[in-house]
Amino acid sequence: MGSTIEKQYSAFAGGVRLAGGGLADVAVAVMRATNAGVAAQPLIFDVETGEQIDVDLRGTEDEVRLRLQPAPSAPRPPGRPKLGVVPREVTLLPRHWEWLASQPGGASVTLRKLVDAARKVSGDADQVRHSREAAYRFMNAIAGNEPGFEEATRALFAGDAAAFSALTETWPTDVRDEARRMAAGALTGGVA
Repeated sequence: MGSTIEKQYSAFAGGVRLAGGGLADVAVAVMRATNAGVAAQPLIFDVETGEQIDVDLRGTEDEVRLRLQPAPSAPRPPGRPKLGVVPREVTLLPRHWEWLASQPGGASVTLRKLVDAARKVSGDADQVRHSREAAYRFMNAIAGNEPGFEEATRALFAGDAAAFSALTETWPTDVRDEARRMAAGALTGGVA
């Protein structure tokens, strides 16, 4: 079984990056900075999605870490291994159901193959969209009052790396670097 890569987070106080890493480590760093008076109202972001994360920082460092630990998984029962299949409702026209029923393996196998094929075809476009959305969420939460924010947002959505780089140059270094890192997959020619 392969190892799972821990999700990464970044914490910012104003324009300064306080910490980065796993959520428990970042939360404890935020807690320490807040308690020391170094940071007022820091923000924690999921670096993959750009979403702001709220964390309960009450109690001791150990209590915070304990709250943020993933729940232990139950032991696997004997029998066939769970494949991670999630049942959900799919609504199709009768002609679609007829076609799916005539395919080898049935409807579920055929739908999985169709989805995998579509993911291969649209993989690059999906990555660009994901990168753009993550950068926008982050920028909107932390850099909305920075000079050139609106123009930088337009450059992000236009995929213009040179303009984005130029427009974010005067932003606080840590904010600028994080925005550029998140936006890199959405900008043609990369970001300086």
